Amino acid sequence: MIELNKNMNFENAPKLGIGIYTASEIAQILRLSYGKVYTWMHKYWDGKLGAEYETKYSWQMEGTRAVSFHTLIEFYVMMRFSESGVKPKQVLQAHSDLSKLFKTPFPFAKKEVLDSISTDGKNIYFDIEGVSMTLNGTKQFNLDIIKLFFINLDFGADDLASRYWPLGKHKTIVVDPQRKFGSPVFEDQNIYPETFYGMYKAGEAIDFIAHLYEVPKQMVEDAIEYCEAA
Repeated sequence: MIELNKNMNFENAPKLGIGIYTASEIAQILRLSYGKVYTWMHKYWDGKLGAEYETKYSWQMEGTRAVSFHTLIEFYVMMRFSESGVKPKQVLQAHSDLSKLFKTPFPFAKKEVLDSISTDGKNIYFDIEGVSMTLNGTKQFNLDIIKLFFINLDFGADDLASRYWPLGKHKTIVVDPQRKFGSPVFEDQNIYPETFYGMYKAGEAIDFIAHLYEVPKQMVEDAIEYCEAA
């Protein structure tokens, strides 16, 4: 077991303010394959990474496994690496290295990490004072890298991700663990996108929905975009 475990605050039990997300909800919010999310949650997070810390990253809720907002954000980063061609073993090694360096079980949700992490499709690199360190256990150095830009997150005082904008910050839908248990809602109102989308699918006009709820037309359009993409 890693010695830093005693200093880490694992979010492996339901609690207000950390969000509650099942595998299907993660897949919907992040536009990921349900199978990939399920595999990472069980085989890697609660399996290989969980064994390293002698704990788990998820919990059981009414027979369904769920995770916190920070784990949801880390899923996004891990899937981006996977899509770039990085093997799961390398992703897990990078996560382990950064967990020790920053003393957090959620390094892929930390602003300093997201600002300085990159990949060449094979290895994962972390920039330290202008030098890239290869996070694969060898600590080799390589400056020929491709940056991963992570622009749809807000960060809190602890530099951990605090909110996620699934359609981008120019849109109105946000995932905030402090609101509605982390379900996607609109920035200024606790309305679910599915509410507008359900009316739209039932045949109501966008202008009518916006007028009925006294909201800007963009909110209805964003709800349709989000739900149809999901």
